[in-house]
Amino acid sequence: MIDLHTHSSRSDGTDTPEDLVAQAAAAGLTTLALTDHDTTAGWSEAAAAAQQHGIALVRGAELSTRHAGGSIHLLAYLFDPDHAELTAEMDRVVHDRLPRLQRIVERMAQDGFDLTWEDVQAQLGTGRRTPSRPNIADALIAKGYAEHRDEIFRRWLHHGSRYYVPYYSIDTVAAIRLVRAAGGVPVLAHPFASRRQRAVAEESLPELVEAGLVGIEAEHRDQNDEERALARRLAREHDLVVTGSSDFHGDGKINRLAENTTAPEALQRIEATASGITPVLR
Repeated sequence: MIDLHTHSSRSDGTDTPEDLVAQAAAAGLTTLALTDHDTTAGWSEAAAAAQQHGIALVRGAELSTRHAGGSIHLLAYLFDPDHAELTAEMDRVVHDRLPRLQRIVERMAQDGFDLTWEDVQAQLGTGRRTPSRPNIADALIAKGYAEHRDEIFRRWLHHGSRYYVPYYSIDTVAAIRLVRAAGGVPVLAHPFASRRQRAVAEESLPELVEAGLVGIEAEHRDQNDEERALARRLAREHDLVVTGSSDFHGDGKINRLAENTTAPEALQRIEATASGITPVLR
C-alpha cells in the first residue's frame, strides 16, 4: 500500500518523522511520502527510519500556493532540496507564518478567547520548523474549546472566518514550473474539496497542465464521491497521474494512515517523471 501525503512534527503533524514512519509500517504501508508544509526538514530522519522499518520513502513537501485569488496546496515529490529558487520560496512562506499567526491570536483574544501567543508557542514542541494554524487549534483544544482540530477549523479558523489572516504564497503556475525545474513532480492536493474550500476551478486546469502539472490527488477524505469522480475524469482528459492519500497529521486530525492509497503504477509514473537528486528510497 502506498500513501503519498502525510505530515510530521516538522510542520503541523503531531508525530516525529521517526514515529510517523513506524506507524506507517505498523499500518501495513509499503511506501510512504513525507510531505510537510513548505519544508524538507524531516527528510533525513524519515529516511533513516524507513530503512530501519523496511518501507520505501518518497521525499516531498506540500507547497502553499495561490491562483486566481484562491489558496491551492501543491504536493511536490522527488525534487532537489538544494534548488536555490525553490528553497527560497519555501523559506519565505515559512517566515511569513509567524507574524500571521500572531495576528490571528490577537484577533481572537480581542474577541474574548482565552488565548495568548505563549499558549500557541507551548504547542510547537521541539524540532518544529513551520508554525501554522493547527498550532493555534491545539492551543484552543488545550483550553477546552473543542476536542479535535477539525472542529476548531470548522468554527473559527477556516478561510472565511473573521480570524483568518492571509500569508505569502507563490503563484501556483510559478510553483509548478519551479518544482519541475528542481527535477520534481507537482501534484494538486485535494483540489476539489468543498469540505475545505474548493481550490481549483475546472477551467483553470489547462493552464496548470501547460505549466507542467503531473497529477491530481483524487482519493482524499475531504473530497466526496462527485469530487473524486471529477478529479479522475480531468486526469483522463489531461493525461495526469491520479493519487490517493490520507493527509495524515497524527492525533491532530481524524485522518488515518492508508485510509486512501495510490496505485503502484501511479507511483511508477511519478518516479519516471522525476529528475531530481532524491529518488524513492527502498
